[in-house]
Amino acid sequence: MTSPRLLHFLRAAVRPPAVRALLVQCAALLPCAGLALALDAVGYGLTLFQAVLLQGVLAMLITWKIGLAPWWRVIQLVFPLALLVTSAFRLPPVLYLVIFIVLLGWYWSTFRTQVPYFPSSQPVWEAVAAALPDRPGLRVIDVGSGLGGMTLHLARVRPDIECTGIELAPLPWLYSFLRARITGSRARFIRGDYEKIQFEHYDLVFAYLSPAVMNALYAKARREMKAGALLISYEFAIPPYIPDKTILTTEGAPPLYLWRF
Repeated sequence: MTSPRLLHFLRAAVRPPAVRALLVQCAALLPCAGLALALDAVGYGLTLFQAVLLQGVLAMLITWKIGLAPWWRVIQLVFPLALLVTSAFRLPPVLYLVIFIVLLGWYWSTFRTQVPYFPSSQPVWEAVAAALPDRPGLRVIDVGSGLGGMTLHLARVRPDIECTGIELAPLPWLYSFLRARITGSRARFIRGDYEKIQFEHYDLVFAYLSPAVMNALYAKARREMKAGALLISYEFAIPPYIPDKTILTTEGAPPLYLWRF
């Protein structure tokens, strides 16, 4: 009989989306292999490309059914085809290791947080700067700061405030940290998880993350931020919470959503 502790361990082990995506590929492989054998027995064998494409389509459908984020469907469809293509080039094994290390450094926490790399743009930075109260000493943090563009811009146009970016992935953090040092920016970059910092220390929290985490982010902000502080989300609304203000940075671009606590 399976113990509750073991069940808890198994549930925790399969909770990360990347683990579920891998299990989906394994699950898709079995019926595809069975179908290929059955067709081969009646004289109609699938080509390797057809078999790989079938597995990708089936994995994509299972991914949609179990409710993983939309980008996982594309990954599941392309992944078997990518393996087929790369195997044809007969690349040296060490190259795959290098690519893996680079991708791991760039997308360090995506498998757990479901937050891929989303870069913002200059019009967004300018709109956030315009939304800041006109008083010195403000403390601003960009959660999931990526390459640091937002934080560096705010530090440049508002030298009277304290600007911080926090990023969990090692390579984007290292890039933004070195960029600030080389350019002499006052911007500060922390490598870490924003869930482990206290929002009460900041007057504005900016986020360009993912729909998967926005409700938890709002709950943290509402619980921790002081009266009058601002939470700004680019592109992603947080239903059912109605923003106090919606800002369109450029025509056709996603809006900024602003909540004041």
